[in-house]
Amino acid sequence: MQPGPLNLITDVPGLKVGNAQDDGLKSGVSVVTSDAPMVASVAVMGGAPGTRETDLLAPDKTAPGVDALVLSGGSAFGLAAAQGVMDALHGAGRGFQVLSARVPIVPAAILFDLLNGGNKEWTENPYPVLGRAALAAAGTRFELGTYGAGTGAQTAQHKGGLGSASLRLADGITVGALVAVNPMGSPTTPSGRHFWAAPFEIGDEFGGLGVDPAGYAPLPESRKVQAMAGLGNTTIAVVATNARLDKGQCHRTAVAAHDGMGRAIVPAHSPMDGDLVFAASTGVQELVAPAMQLAEIGHAASVCLARAIARAVWEATPAEGDTLPTLRQELGR
Repeated sequence: MQPGPLNLITDVPGLKVGNAQDDGLKSGVSVVTSDAPMVASVAVMGGAPGTRETDLLAPDKTAPGVDALVLSGGSAFGLAAAQGVMDALHGAGRGFQVLSARVPIVPAAILFDLLNGGNKEWTENPYPVLGRAALAAAGTRFELGTYGAGTGAQTAQHKGGLGSASLRLADGITVGALVAVNPMGSPTTPSGRHFWAAPFEIGDEFGGLGVDPAGYAPLPESRKVQAMAGLGNTTIAVVATNARLDKGQCHRTAVAAHDGMGRAIVPAHSPMDGDLVFAASTGVQELVAPAMQLAEIGHAASVCLARAIARAVWEATPAEGDTLPTLRQELGR
């Protein structure tokens, strides 16, 4: 397996990603969309999720597809970003047709970034405007690090961010991941100089720092205290493929993708995190051996997600008022 040409989730044909952020707010929104509705499902493994329209993604629910998926900062305030996206899609003629009515389906998930040094003293919720702007910016190329939903993200020791990665399988199927990394735990090992995801790195896509020679060690107490102080919880992601999957198969892919979160963040899926993965299918390529191919897609999704998490932290950039350094600042890179 090798990355697609952009090493982004948009290597999946038909997908677009848009980011919008407010640097003073230290928060933002990322939107995944496509020209046609996507089949999608979700798996939640964190203890403190914040979501909108996720119940309808269960395999037994009626809605056949989604028009966009939203990742947002802002805690519960950020769920309003989906309304901005929904309104813009409706204005563009998109939506699930119910007789003479059209209803865009826009599930969303949020992360907590209210204590990151940004100005949160707004008089009007800024997230609907950010959602509209992110949708308007959607394209195949987008920035990683301190952009979109990753703008104000933090980890237990460093700034978090927005990450993405892709893989092309031997049968021509493409799998990609997009993630906003804001966990209670740490994507870096206790030394702070290596990524837990290092065994899955392709080339030097997140610095080529290698595997920590010290091996495994418990998360230091200082990081636990820092995380519990409310400096940021929740990693939210979208994995996607051009394989034709139904909602049940998308759900199984989302579950498998969570393995990547567990490989790249220690600890993951805590009671204080809202860890969540959406899985989406553009439905272009038929499966000829569904059981085996679905297993390969799930594995590829987990590897993409682990790599995307590390890329998010590696690409983060410093900004005025930050309460945590970037990894590159600590490494002098």
